[in-house]
Amino acid sequence: MNANQVVSIFLFFIITLCLVGWTPFDVFRASNNELAGTKAWVEREIKIINDQAENLDPHVLKLSLTAYAKAREKGLDNKQLLTIIDYSKPSSERRLWVVDVKNAKVLFNTWVSHGKNSGKNNATSFSNTPGSLKSSLGVFVTTNQPYIGNNGYSLRIQGLEEGINDNAYQRSVVFHGAWYAAPDVAKKYGLLGRSWGCPAVSKELVKPLIDTIKGNTVVVAYYPDQKWLKHSTFLTG
Repeated sequence: MNANQVVSIFLFFIITLCLVGWTPFDVFRASNNELAGTKAWVEREIKIINDQAENLDPHVLKLSLTAYAKAREKGLDNKQLLTIIDYSKPSSERRLWVVDVKNAKVLFNTWVSHGKNSGKNNATSFSNTPGSLKSSLGVFVTTNQPYIGNNGYSLRIQGLEEGINDNAYQRSVVFHGAWYAAPDVAKKYGLLGRSWGCPAVSKELVKPLIDTIKGNTVVVAYYPDQKWLKHSTFLTG
């Protein structure tokens, strides 16, 4: 086969894809050819992921996968990774998961702090307001470049939901490490320390966590807040 034949075949392939309405999102399918975001795909992911992380509420996982699929459809996901934070769980429990969605594999499951004005062991109040020292809910995307800040190795996140978390970048809501977010703190005191609104994890875990999720990956911070659940464009049609 000469070079002209190779080029002709390639052009025919591209034209065919365009005619059938192909999009990059269409190639993201489960191993059994289920399109991401469909009911069958979500149910399959829930089963496989919950087998690895029994402490992840299937309802929270379902909502997070739905939000992830919407975000990916919008071109907001580069690495097929999903970080889930379940703020309905107390800080004394492991309530952060990082999931490799493509391979349905749980990469991390660890403790994470909430904002000091969101509550003590249980977060019950959330805000998008600068200076509130509260955590924010909703769907975020990670930025590309970690940095060294006042809390060491850190990663900014961008809120994607207007009025819910779109001030996250301005508020410097970032992933960072903290001594008070370590599992031994939770064991000793029955709760983690609290941040100024950031999802802080243990200092030992922060670098591998950030290096995994950096670069336009989806983060879903869950709480059964009715305003968010009913009006989020990532959770509804």
